[in-house]
Amino acid sequence: MHKYILFVLSLFVLCCEPPPRYESSDYTTSLTKDKFVTSNEVSPTEEYVMITTAVNLPLYVSHDQKAFLQWGKKMGVRTSILGPSEWDVPGQIATIEQVIPGKPAGLLINGTDPGIASAIKKAVAAGIPTVVYDSEIPNSDRHSFIGSDWYEMGRLQGERMASLIGGKGKVACMGILGMENMEAGFKGLQEALKKFPSIEFIGKYDDKANVETAARLTADLLAAHPDLAGIAGFDSNSGPGMALAVKEANKKGKVKLTTVDAEPEHLQLVKEGVISYLVGQKRELFTWLGAQFLFDMRHNTLPLSANDARAGIVPIPRTVITGSIEIDLSNVDIFLQNAGKK
Repeated sequence: MHKYILFVLSLFVLCCEPPPRYESSDYTTSLTKDKFVTSNEVSPTEEYVMITTAVNLPLYVSHDQKAFLQWGKKMGVRTSILGPSEWDVPGQIATIEQVIPGKPAGLLINGTDPGIASAIKKAVAAGIPTVVYDSEIPNSDRHSFIGSDWYEMGRLQGERMASLIGGKGKVACMGILGMENMEAGFKGLQEALKKFPSIEFIGKYDDKANVETAARLTADLLAAHPDLAGIAGFDSNSGPGMALAVKEANKKGKVKLTTVDAEPEHLQLVKEGVISYLVGQKRELFTWLGAQFLFDMRHNTLPLSANDARAGIVPIPRTVITGSIEIDLSNVDIFLQNAGKK
């Protein structure tokens, strides 16, 4: 246990108490016979663990983690948030594998990269209720996925971009290349733009979720293509970086910008007319419901048989798409008012 605590502390956890190691007597079912573990009793010591990477990312802290902690307080159970402080997928995998022996009541795992699938499989095989949120992880055996449809987010950006530039001109996009969710978004964008023969898609660029990199890439694009019509962004730092370069080049309003996420900075840039359109995610919603799915699995809230685990039935939705939030100048003030309350 001492080594385990040292490991957790080294990963810059937000909640320092490690998940408890439940004994087999705490459960009403057997790991050797059933697909997941259940309990008839709700205990204030049972632990639900959120595991992500870039655990200090403001987007995650302000939305996902805040909602998760609020949910735990409401339900009267323990919650922990674990993972490396930087974008470190191997670190996230190591965290998942380290937590499994502690047999937490449930794992809520941020679907950051397809490479975490094998670690998720181990959690499921250990009988731990496991929900993936934000972005789907194929072939992971997760009990449920809840999050956004990134292809749809890309399609929405493509359609709005086409409208903003009058169906003609050069368009680029940026985000984290190789991430399954963003690649799906890139595809949705490109397929939407293909409907307009006078729009030329000039490529996708890797900004590594870094504001400075996004700004540099945007400046390079503006220099190489003085007639650039628009850029679409796909990570939380794309929009601010793109906006910085466009303002410095005195091309505010001339180069149309669309992007994902709706943080206060994004909202203010819409208010200023630098960014024209945002596609936000319902992050609090998919985090809260994902945690509730874990609780419902653990406690047989809505049993579908005499023993769902033994019958091979997962008594929660397999997949839930929570949808997107569209924001532009017509409704941005409503979202700015709400941001001021947080």
